[in-house]
Amino acid sequence: MVFGTGGGPVEFFEKMYGHWYRGDLKKASVYSIPTGTMGTLSSEISMRFGLKGRSHVITTGCTSSADAMGYAARLVAWGDEDLVLTGGGDAVITPGIMTGFSLMQILSTSRQGAPRTASRPFDAGRDGFVLGEGAWMFVLEPLERARARGARVLAEVCGYGTTCDAYHRVRLDESGEEPARAMKEAIADAALSPSDIDYVQYHGTSTLLNDRIETRATKKALGAAAAGIPGSSVKSQIGHPQGASGAAGMAATILGMMGGFLPPTINLETPDPECDLDYVPNEARAAEIEFALCNGIAFGSKNSALVLKNGRAL
Repeated sequence: MVFGTGGGPVEFFEKMYGHWYRGDLKKASVYSIPTGTMGTLSSEISMRFGLKGRSHVITTGCTSSADAMGYAARLVAWGDEDLVLTGGGDAVITPGIMTGFSLMQILSTSRQGAPRTASRPFDAGRDGFVLGEGAWMFVLEPLERARARGARVLAEVCGYGTTCDAYHRVRLDESGEEPARAMKEAIADAALSPSDIDYVQYHGTSTLLNDRIETRATKKALGAAAAGIPGSSVKSQIGHPQGASGAAGMAATILGMMGGFLPPTINLETPDPECDLDYVPNEARAAEIEFALCNGIAFGSKNSALVLKNGRAL
């Protein structure tokens, strides 16, 4: 069990702190400490399913689930585990988290009367992200084992790369060098070249700076091939699920692989001149995806990327 999360049990812990500070100790859970720590999240799932191997939590901000899945894939590839349940989840729409993000002035505020149009990655009118929640989980195992038990193979995690800008707590280095290097590492780990990539699932948060830097980084990573490779951000449709972002992007990508389509970036009405790649605006597009690159970017200058191969090719 390898689980990725950014906020973990933050909702539970905010409630417990409220009880403690008000002196309502009878309303507080006797399990406040073990339930309120990150490490017990994987333990709860391990206990639920009787998983007695590794039970680890990866928490690297918004790249948490991408890193969890990269780590899990390597455990399987190295023969350390026969099967790993992995992915990630976050439920962070809480008073404390919303207040903290508001203080940072990175949430969208300009479309209060039209919330479904507020998340608009790569659009010139974007003004911040929309906080989202969710959980997406996957079973990773050797191909031979999956075939032997008759499982439907959806995709292969065939590449993983991760770097750090070592630059700032929140802002990205505007050069985009390190996100680009993470993408290059993932592509090289998959023994591919940039021209082999058919689709990019962008981190695409809908913030002014991040979307521009990710575009710049993608051009550096993919070189001349970048202009011809379509991509999109699922956050335009579901908001930003924080540490679960990588798993959400993987799920959207796999659905595209299975259905023969490219997921769209909705609300992309006026392209930003500095975001000039093909983001599959507004409508899904029929296309076959053999190899996909899934990006992740996090606070603390972290960058991660995964490469997926369509399961139909296996």
